[in-house]
Amino acid sequence: MAPTTVLAGARVVLPTGTVDDGRVIVEGTRIVAGGPPAPGASAAGDVRTVDLSGHWVVPGFVDLHNHGGGGASFTSGTVDDVLHGIRTHRLHGTTTLVASTVTGDMDFLVRRAGLLAELAQQGDLAGIHFEGPFISPCRKGAHSEELLRDPDPAEVRKLVDAAHGHARMVTLATELPGGLDSVRLLAELGVIAAVGHTDATYEQTVAAIDAGATVATHLFNAMPALGHRSPGPITALLEDERVTVELINDGTHLHPAALQLAFHHAGPHRVAFITDAMDAAGFGDGRYLLGPLEVEVADGVARLVEGGSIAGSTLTLDRAFQRAVTVDGLPVEHVVAALSANPARLLGLDDRIGSLEPGKDADLVVLDADFALQGVMRRGEWVVDPGQG
Repeated sequence: MAPTTVLAGARVVLPTGTVDDGRVIVEGTRIVAGGPPAPGASAAGDVRTVDLSGHWVVPGFVDLHNHGGGGASFTSGTVDDVLHGIRTHRLHGTTTLVASTVTGDMDFLVRRAGLLAELAQQGDLAGIHFEGPFISPCRKGAHSEELLRDPDPAEVRKLVDAAHGHARMVTLATELPGGLDSVRLLAELGVIAAVGHTDATYEQTVAAIDAGATVATHLFNAMPALGHRSPGPITALLEDERVTVELINDGTHLHPAALQLAFHHAGPHRVAFITDAMDAAGFGDGRYLLGPLEVEVADGVARLVEGGSIAGSTLTLDRAFQRAVTVDGLPVEHVVAALSANPARLLGLDDRIGSLEPGKDADLVVLDADFALQGVMRRGEWVVDPGQG
């Protein structure tokens, strides 16, 4: 019989709300119960009870957009490097991760997709996100301009096919030639079309959403600012119920007022916190490469050596959670939705992950009263054991 773990006494965040003095019961790799204590209930077999009084238990975090961590790049590292990067983020509560690439030569990206697809097949990754090369040179950010190209549907399909069923998302500047046709193709293939690194107008963005785009890649960043005469893509992406907006809540990419604006207009059911992390996440300051471009990380902020553009982040999702509650003042339940339920639903994985419900994978995070990470469980195994601190 599978071993049983009972997490007792915590504030447990469920889809229906927060339960004080709650408990979560895990058998093997699955959650079998969650909520208030059930008088007279008992579990058979080996039972370990963990007293989490004064703590929170929330679902494991789901990161849609992540380029690496722990000194390892998902775009250029070996298999062992990628696994190390995944492990780094698991130590910070990310139990489900989509690996993001950056702009590169098409043949290189095809080869990279094959490597990452193998890790997705093994269950180490939830899939692949191609950020570039189909983006605007006007809003390239930390992408190599000479490697950018228009989103030819045939080339988009080439990348998707190279992922062997594990392509989850492609970021496009949908105003470029072939953009709308590529969005339609991605929708037909069941791959998320994301609007990002774009110079689109409001009207062009509306057309992209109508064609099937459903995600805003790191909203506000790498796109025209909101204007009162030229509302641009931000307005179109915020106002449409079909769109989930990514936000990087690291205190660098967004002013707190911009984050509040997004939550107010999109609502907590349409926000997904992401890291957009690069190698330096969980590693430290220094010089790195993001694709072919050199990056300097100083005081935790990553910028291109040439030009000074922000180059991803060093964020981990436990820090995004803590900041959202303690600095931004968001309700815990809204933050849980943005870090777990919403991205899980977007990926089509909400039957297995994203909430603490019976039958789902035992992916969860334990936080203390100050929302600092104390424990991480993935599929019933402790990655960070709260009883060992």
